[in-house]
Amino acid sequence: MASGVQTDSPTAEAAEGRFARFRGRRIARVVTWAARIAGLLTILSLVAPLLRRRLQPATWFGLPPEATFVGTAVVATLGVGLMMLATGLRRRKRRAWQLAVVACVLLVVSHVVGRHVIAPTVVTLVLLVGLLLTRREFTAMPDPVGRLAAVRVVVQMLLGGFLVVTLLLFVRPSLLVGRPTVGERLAQAALSLVGVSGPVEFRALWFDDLTAVLGLTFGIAALVLGGYFLLRSAEPRPALTEEDGSRIRELLARHGRADSLGYFALRRDKAVVFSPSGKAAVAYRVVAGVALASGDPLGDLEAWPGAIGEFLDTCRRYGWVAAVLGCSEAGARVWAREGGLDALELGDEAVVDVATFSLQGRSMRTVRQAVSRVRRAGYETSVRRLRDVPDEELVALRELVASWRGSPAERGFSMALSRALDGDADPDAVIVVATAEGSTRGLLQFVPWGEDGLSLDLMVRDPAVPDNGLNELLIADLLAACRGLGVDRVSLNFAVFRSALERGEKIGAGPVARLWARLLRIASRWWQIDTLYRFNARFGPVWVPRFLVFDAVRDLPRIAVAAFEAEGYGGRPPTLLRLLRRT
Repeated sequence: MASGVQTDSPTAEAAEGRFARFRGRRIARVVTWAARIAGLLTILSLVAPLLRRRLQPATWFGLPPEATFVGTAVVATLGVGLMMLATGLRRRKRRAWQLAVVACVLLVVSHVVGRHVIAPTVVTLVLLVGLLLTRREFTAMPDPVGRLAAVRVVVQMLLGGFLVVTLLLFVRPSLLVGRPTVGERLAQAALSLVGVSGPVEFRALWFDDLTAVLGLTFGIAALVLGGYFLLRSAEPRPALTEEDGSRIRELLARHGRADSLGYFALRRDKAVVFSPSGKAAVAYRVVAGVALASGDPLGDLEAWPGAIGEFLDTCRRYGWVAAVLGCSEAGARVWAREGGLDALELGDEAVVDVATFSLQGRSMRTVRQAVSRVRRAGYETSVRRLRDVPDEELVALRELVASWRGSPAERGFSMALSRALDGDADPDAVIVVATAEGSTRGLLQFVPWGEDGLSLDLMVRDPAVPDNGLNELLIADLLAACRGLGVDRVSLNFAVFRSALERGEKIGAGPVARLWARLLRIASRWWQIDTLYRFNARFGPVWVPRFLVFDAVRDLPRIAVAAFEAEGYGGRPPTLLRLLRRT
């Protein structure tokens, strides 16, 4: 092989990269737990009677008793803050490391000055030394606007709490002892934000408690929200550049047959990283701090390790949680081998073999009856490539699709292209249109799967159509027309947890399997889990397992939120999303 040819074959450098990623995760895990333990011991040193008795006013250089209380509040805040920083340390964030070092220094000083017991001091000191020795491992970048957002949120929350408490002190003077000056009332409101009593005395104990609770609540909220915005991972607005799109199309032209989800990498809301040789790529989208890829890596199988390494390095650089939604068994093995990730069977993809499909036979009775019933109702279909559809008709169909959806919310991520009937971008896509009495009533769009396959992308229909069996007619006519299109296989919908539903229905299924299947059927009221499985099963497909790949079990709830949001089925509340984008 010529020396100028770049490859992604396993090399000592690649092995060293895998070892470095493994070592970094181990170090981050140890430091994370050390931070949690140090923070917990610090808090216990303040609340446990045996440990709290050493914290006396005299130890604070002869300052008044209020100074002791302030010092206790500072130590407690640092302990809680250290436990909060543990999450950022686990993601190897540089800013979390910096704040943790400052917190450890202040805690060590406070423990020494306050003459605390030795356990919290030693643990915090060990954590500080560990942080300094492993500083090169914490390189993840924060959100580019996180610092300004954190300052703005903290100021807004503190100012809001200060104004609320001040207003209460001025509108109810009868509940105060004497006539406090304006300065004393302002000082009382300011000190309430950190839970410290001020110069104002109260006639009613409940009013004292109310102002203290309100002020401290705003203060804690400022600390929590400020920490969140300061440490949150960057969530860039994804946009696939024309250059990246062209490179993806080149990979699909050479290796697109390998994965039925490959074409969905061309979604415009995805980003992409390429292997050093450019022969493979991973497309992903960042949602809620999770870099969510879908399907297998694109391109040459031998170059997959290089693309996976680049993707994981990008995740580490920005502190993202890496996850892959819907990869094949072969892809899951490579992710596990090269990235040290774990895999969980997510469901099955229904793939129909065109050569063996037929509406004849007892197993196809339900589909055959549905198709016949719809045909008798006067429905007709047409199957065409997008490049063969006139532009005027495409415009009219796009307007119909938009009106049928009734909402701009896009459903689908791993098996959806996020655009419909774009003849310029997807000329090889196939649409199946159903008409009745001269009006369009339903439409399917399929995207290319290599040169001889199709993957279902879009399935919409006129909500006013009462006829059952329209989708069966569209799919059956598409399969009948596949030979003329040069198509040998068609990928239909993805059935989540199909094997679990199937096991729960078998004779002799155990109580756990039956309970899990029952829970999935209940969830189908909102997410069509059981419905999609049974619909796909009508066409006698080959079931191809698909997997969820993740780094750690503790990340699964966050990954689930990201996946639901990306697929358009929920996730973070819309109000929170608007706040984050505005910030």
